[in-house]
Amino acid sequence: MMEKYTPLMRERNANQPRTLHPGPAQRHHALGGASDAGFFPRHTSRLAERRAEELLAAEGWAILGRRVRTPRGELDLVAERDGLVAFVEVKLRRRLDDAVHALSPRQRRRIADAAECWLAAHPSEGERGVRFDVVVLDGQRSIRRIADAFRPD
Repeated sequence: MMEKYTPLMRERNANQPRTLHPGPAQRHHALGGASDAGFFPRHTSRLAERRAEELLAAEGWAILGRRVRTPRGELDLVAERDGLVAFVEVKLRRRLDDAVHALSPRQRRRIADAAECWLAAHPSEGERGVRFDVVVLDGQRSIRRIADAFRPD
């Protein structure tokens, strides 16, 4: 017979560590097999964005925006070097190969739409053009930047 759920049980359950349940982001997707986007805690994702920012700064890029929200989506990083603006998506996965394939066509469209909004609000930026980069990281501290990773449709 099952025990009746009581407020005391709720308190007991609140003290238990939470387990990760597979969600849509963790299920199989068409481009690269199983995804583990939800595997890393949110603070780890922010650390990955910080590492990507450090990589870009070391390559001479000035960071114009971090986690930029627009009406059409969010941009992880916006960077500029010599008049060229890069909209940078940061992907963190357990394996670098999974991170490389983690950007779906729908996400690319969302990033391009958000970039369009950002450029409309900053018309003086991007005088030498814009591009879309991806910085991929894995759980073993490997990091790689893919310059001009995709072009919007």
